[in-house]
Amino acid sequence: MLKVDLPIQKNPLKSREDLIEAVKQIVHPLKPFYSKDRARLEIGNTGASYSDDIAGLEGFSRVLWGLVPLLAGGESSEVWELCLKGIKNGTDPAHEEYWGNITDFDQRAVEMAAYGYALALVPEKVWDPLTDEEKANFFAWLNQINRISVYDCNWLFFPILVNLGFKAVGLPYDRENVNKNLDRLDEFYLEEGWYADGLDAHCDYYVPFAIHFYSLLYAKLMDKDDPKRAEKYRNRAATFAKDFIYWFSKDGSALPYGRSLAYRFSQSAFWSALVYAGVEPFSLGEIKGLILRNLRWWFNQPIFDSNGLLTIGYCYPNLVMAENYNASGSPYWALKTFLFLALPKEHPFWQAEEKPLPTLKEKIVQKSPRFIVCRQEERGHTVAFNAGYKHTNEHPHVGAKYEKFAYSNLFGFSVQKADWGLSQGAFDSMLAISECDNLFRGKKTCVDFSVSEHVIYTNWKPFADVDIKTWLVAGAPWHIRIHCIETNRAIDYADGGFALGLENKEHQGQKAEVILNKQESLAKLPWGSSGIVSIYGQGQPDLVYANANTNLINPRTVIPTVKGSLKPGTHWLVNAVFGEPGSENEVSQWDLVPHVDITHDEMIITLGTQTVVIQKEAVTS
Repeated sequence: MLKVDLPIQKNPLKSREDLIEAVKQIVHPLKPFYSKDRARLEIGNTGASYSDDIAGLEGFSRVLWGLVPLLAGGESSEVWELCLKGIKNGTDPAHEEYWGNITDFDQRAVEMAAYGYALALVPEKVWDPLTDEEKANFFAWLNQINRISVYDCNWLFFPILVNLGFKAVGLPYDRENVNKNLDRLDEFYLEEGWYADGLDAHCDYYVPFAIHFYSLLYAKLMDKDDPKRAEKYRNRAATFAKDFIYWFSKDGSALPYGRSLAYRFSQSAFWSALVYAGVEPFSLGEIKGLILRNLRWWFNQPIFDSNGLLTIGYCYPNLVMAENYNASGSPYWALKTFLFLALPKEHPFWQAEEKPLPTLKEKIVQKSPRFIVCRQEERGHTVAFNAGYKHTNEHPHVGAKYEKFAYSNLFGFSVQKADWGLSQGAFDSMLAISECDNLFRGKKTCVDFSVSEHVIYTNWKPFADVDIKTWLVAGAPWHIRIHCIETNRAIDYADGGFALGLENKEHQGQKAEVILNKQESLAKLPWGSSGIVSIYGQGQPDLVYANANTNLINPRTVIPTVKGSLKPGTHWLVNAVFGEPGSENEVSQWDLVPHVDITHDEMIITLGTQTVVIQKEAVTS
């Protein structure tokens, strides 16, 4: 992998000065890529679902998520004058770089939010320097958002932010539209601080880095004008934080799950917004440590190119996992995390000593995202076991991003590269089914599900006449999968374990230690081990070497897998799945295979100190 030596990678990210410098180290490499009249950022040659001109506006706008709090905190940036010139030209309908008239569901509505943010936080920098004509142009271009429709999800906040910006500088603003959108967003609220990103939508990172982030901005900016709603948003965010903290591990990494993962370190934007809005569900030192560890973890990954520009991908540049709406400038949305720079120098956040995570439970049920989260705290491994959803959407790889059995901060997850065979499918943490034609499909939705203290149940149908009931007995490093498959056709199956990266920059030239026999397959490297044991069902263990760039964390992986063929009828499969980080000081638990007693009527699973019973007759009757 290409080695890039950049200032941001050497930044210790400890002091306020370090973090001010970090924004500049991310943003200043963009200077050569501004268009002639500065209204667009022209980076990269890949495409998105919108035009190159709109992609140029997107990149230009997303830089503001980092620059605005920098300026609000009393600092300066040599890029700001370029931005101000771009705003003047981009909103001038007579200029060749005019950003244009927008229509319903327009990507430009997304980017308008950054200008409402700027008007609200730094009016003296973005509004006061404009002439009367430039102010009229700016207002007219932004005000288009009050006359169009936006998607019925977190997008409802974009008109709200624009109108908050208008209010901040004394412009007419659409309070009716603001209230209508806020009322609609309340309909997405579930429980325990959780929202869905729309009605019958997923619970993913759009809850923290979009809905809660914008709610907390609203709470801060509208505390006096709308105190009741502001208090509600602060309370919901504080409650949500007590669940969301379980998605983060002690090394700063977080669970990769859901869509828009190319926004990377926006994972910790929620925590910055909490501090900005004055909400402290944990100590300032604990929140500060969480944010800074997450940033350090990210800046230790190869996410920048040799020019210092952010790339599309997750832990490395990767278009295979990208969304259709990911243009070259999209990843700069991650700059939202730097909202804490808007805090004044004397704010207690800057004096707080960075602290580790608070003591967390080894296992917790999170009902809204349908998770059981298990933590191996000492090893820094976090796994979310997942029931999935009855609904889906048209975003790329939605099955891989929302329907895997497990999501891990260490192993990540993989997306399908093509449809021929298991290597192209990269079916980690998934049972894949084919019609004996080598064209496999995994779980896309579920028919039914339940989440209890130790077990996730999900009923799903890869084909109309193939019904699968799956129980996941949650645990780490071992978990158990039980599948009851009722099929009217002959099928092949493959039950994939965790995808283990084959290379590690800290251990060059290492080869995997492999165990492969009739019952088990294991791949072991200094940085981790992944294995699977066939307990019941006559499956054959194997090691599947996935196509390159299918996994979000590691470009090359191996997936321990149990494979088999089934005739029409009812079949039971039981597999034990193993995944743990490498450690020089800890003894591997590979030899501690969970115990499963199987009788005609039931299965009794002993996993650590817990015992789970599955009644077979009740399932098939």
